[in-house]
Amino acid sequence: MPTHVIEKDVSDERGTLLAFLDAQRGGIRRAFLGLSDEQVRSRPSASEMSLIGLLKHVMHAERNWLELASGTSPDIDAAEAEKRFVAAWHPDESETAPALLAAWREQAAEVERFVRALPTLEDTFALPPAPWFPKDARVSMRWLLLHLIEEIGRHAGHADIIRESIDGKTAFVLVDEEYAQAG
Repeated sequence: MPTHVIEKDVSDERGTLLAFLDAQRGGIRRAFLGLSDEQVRSRPSASEMSLIGLLKHVMHAERNWLELASGTSPDIDAAEAEKRFVAAWHPDESETAPALLAAWREQAAEVERFVRALPTLEDTFALPPAPWFPKDARVSMRWLLLHLIEEIGRHAGHADIIRESIDGKTAFVLVDEEYAQAG
């Protein structure tokens, strides 16, 4: 991990979990530094993933989990859910990296507001019916945060590989560039 969440930067469990989540988001955000639209749409590895497709996917996943946990999920059937999942990997030409990154910042703020407003991280919500989830399973809000860290962290690793395949820049180089831009 090229960045570290330092305990003195957070004051409680929620803050710590949210800080780790944001650290993982940062790995994906930094992968876009200095790249053109053509580069973020390219698929430079054996994978079908592009940086912009990866970004749209993690936004979709994070939005779905927030809707599920908050009880605001749309009532859709399995076929529509699969259609939306596939579409989330394929941004159209009107979806630019700057626009998606800005929307993701707003979504991250919404996730933080939701988590901070919870009475307790022990509150639970039902997992959706799916072959990979136990029937009638419920998970805690703590589980939600840990799962988002896991999901976004996994894809931050993909972003590292894609970015390095584009121009050779590693996550550590991009951290240095981000700090230099921040001044």
